[in-house]
Amino acid sequence: MSTVKIVRINQKAILPRYATANAAGMDLAACLDAPLEIDPFTTALIPTGLCIELPEGFEAQLRPRSGLALKHLISLPNTPATIDADYRGEVKVILVNYGKKPFTVQHGDRIAQMVVARYEHVALEEVNSLSQTERGNGGFGHTGISTGKSMPVVNDE
Repeated sequence: MSTVKIVRINQKAILPRYATANAAGMDLAACLDAPLEIDPFTTALIPTGLCIELPEGFEAQLRPRSGLALKHLISLPNTPATIDADYRGEVKVILVNYGKKPFTVQHGDRIAQMVVARYEHVALEEVNSLSQTERGNGGFGHTGISTGKSMPVVNDE
């Protein structure tokens, strides 16, 4: 297991933690002196009160929390946000309110997830053409929405 060093730059900061044993992301909490209201269709930069030191070859990805997205239309506009291994500043989260009502963030609210992932630098090789595949250059929904098949029925009884 790799280790990420963490410093509380605000003593009120809440350390990230995995909510369940198999959670991929750690919950990040807001570190605020006062509630912060995000008006509809605006963004806010939310401090966590934490700085991290990632091992070389790792990044931290910040992702929205599904409950905030579903219930309040709160998300991250740059998802996933990337924190590089050489960044030593405070971890802050950009939240956007896509909803119709103001949303208030309180100190300690879990506002995002942080997934720490390995990455690899690659060498780029400029060539005149690329190999052919069945998909080719099809993208941006080229396979449509419908599977063309009936979806399986799940019986919850």
